[in-house]
Amino acid sequence: MLHDKDRIFTNLYGIHDFGLQGALKRGNWDGTKAILEKGRDWIINEMKASGLRGRGGAGFSTGLKWSFMPKQSDGRPHYLVVNADESEPGTCKDREIMRNDPHTLIEGCLIASFAMGAHAAYIYVRGEYVRERERLEAAIDQAYEANLIGKDNIHGYPFDLYVHHGAGAYICGEETALLESLEGKKGMPRLKPPFPANMGLYGCPTTVNNVESIAVAPEILRRGAAWFAGIGRANNVGTKLFGISGHVNTPCVVEDAMGTTFKELVERHGGGVRGGWDNLLAIIPGGASCPIIPAAHCEDLIMDFDGTRAAKSSLGTAGILVMDKSTDVVRAIARISYFFKHESCGQCTPCREGTGWMWRVLNRMAEGRAQKREIDVLLEVTSQIEGHTICALGDAAAWPVQGLIRHFRHEIEKRIDQYAANPHSDAAIMPVAAE
Repeated sequence: MLHDKDRIFTNLYGIHDFGLQGALKRGNWDGTKAILEKGRDWIINEMKASGLRGRGGAGFSTGLKWSFMPKQSDGRPHYLVVNADESEPGTCKDREIMRNDPHTLIEGCLIASFAMGAHAAYIYVRGEYVRERERLEAAIDQAYEANLIGKDNIHGYPFDLYVHHGAGAYICGEETALLESLEGKKGMPRLKPPFPANMGLYGCPTTVNNVESIAVAPEILRRGAAWFAGIGRANNVGTKLFGISGHVNTPCVVEDAMGTTFKELVERHGGGVRGGWDNLLAIIPGGASCPIIPAAHCEDLIMDFDGTRAAKSSLGTAGILVMDKSTDVVRAIARISYFFKHESCGQCTPCREGTGWMWRVLNRMAEGRAQKREIDVLLEVTSQIEGHTICALGDAAAWPVQGLIRHFRHEIEKRIDQYAANPHSDAAIMPVAAE
């Protein structure tokens, strides 16, 4: 359990003023200039020592990522790009930061940009996040008016911050597709290498970070790396925003310590599983792209990178989707599969063709109109999609299907048997989603 004194986002629920005056009362912008005066190397080393791993899903060391930026400029400007394209189904944590605590993000952008030699940063906001963008832009205007950022600000480091509103494409959550979209082109992932740190936005050195990863940086640097590293367990440290949704009594976004168990999270903050713990069927621990975890593995599930990996899933963005026993799990994964089919950019053949094929097969399985031998064929196809695409959307589409087959093969087989026994029932012919 996280103590209140260790919380970074103290206005997560919008109880207090989201603007500058409220932020100053909560400790934002306190000693920012002193942090910058310690130098780029100190900031990066402190971020490395803190053990902060990217909060966007990949879990890569944030300090290490910052260190990849060139130390000296070769004449090209450096850029920081903040990925606020929060389009993963089940994930809704970054919107609370932008809506209720935006100055944590703005201050983080200044500090991170200084550490990487960038004088401009762009925040790419999901197309559906209209109110969040309005709040964020209002907070940025306040920061400019108070001379906290700008060409000649009180911190002595020229810095400009821009908000870019996307068009609502899931694929733009992938960092290189985001850069393409930011440049005014169609959001399609780039081949790597070259990596953004060498050839990113407008062909210049660029770092792309998640909103939460940037927003926590100022408080880490104020309190010290040892404080942040002392929360959680080895290699899985710090505080984390968890989104709890689905079949719980009080869906919420909450900040808690990494390494908290799922049961504690859902019972302390989510009001418990609807119908009680024994009514739990399964969870998806980190947004729709993560493999499903059945209830039998949730009793002692540790919600951090290594804990979810041990359960053959992923922490992802920590957007927890809870399913009770009323859930038709085959139909649920088929619906998720349809989402990935719809959002594929179509650039890579395995993803373009495979996501649609997986959805059509799962759709038939959800209705029972399949043969049991197709289950293994489906599993084999997921392995041919996974790891064979430019970006991770192919992986994201394959993993939920793999998790379904791993843990709920018996449900698919049962559905097939039921259809074979009564092929004209209403349940058998109900479609999952329209093409």
